Amino acid sequence: MPFARAAATAFCLALATIAPVEAAEPTGTWLTQNGDAQVRVAKCGIAMCGTIVWLRDPIDPATGQPQRDSNNPDFSKRSHNILGLTIFAMQPNSDGNFAGDIYNADDGHTYRGKLVRRSATQLEVQGCFGLICGAETWNLMAR
Repeated sequence: MPFARAAATAFCLALATIAPVEAAEPTGTWLTQNGDAQVRVAKCGIAMCGTIVWLRDPIDPATGQPQRDSNNPDFSKRSHNILGLTIFAMQPNSDGNFAGDIYNADDGHTYRGKLVRRSATQLEVQGCFGLICGAETWNLMAR
């Protein structure tokens, strides 16, 4: 019986050390998987909002002007700068993550997305368009 109690205690302690990472809000500045942008994730009400705060190539080589949201399906938004663009406002969901729509300025599409904290320094960003889904891992740059 003492062994079972010790095993149960060890299991509970292991869960206690894992839970804070999984439950931690994904706030901070994250580098996208291919390293071309940084997104600041911050609370906005009960949601988590993601805003582009850095681009590897902030100037469009074709125009010599700041990168614009030129692929946006809404023509009135195509002149908006990519820097400062909020690309998601995800709500907490029942599995302890955040879910909602995420906008991809690279192609102008909005995807059904999810933020899943994989570790203290890695965030998985998932997106689905219809039945096609994908994911990438973002790395924490700063809190």
